[in-house]
Amino acid sequence: MIALAVLLFINAVFNVLVWPRFYKRVANDPRARDEHGRPTAFLKVHAVLIAIALVLALVSALAGVAALTGAL
Repeated sequence: MIALAVLLFINAVFNVLVWPRFYKRVANDPRARDEHGRPTAFLKVHAVLIAIALVLALVSALAGVAALTGAL
């Protein structure tokens, strides 16, 4: 179970480190806003995907703790 916990923690750390930085790049992309400054579908879809990735990071971290404590 320790190997599973380590894998889950690595996944959580990866998601927390990578996806917020990716959001900054997406938000600065010219396709992110229309000519009036409103968010486009490009920005909205990427924001949803990044939010899902961060929720999965939280779930992975919680499952890692559960694996270490023997709850899994």
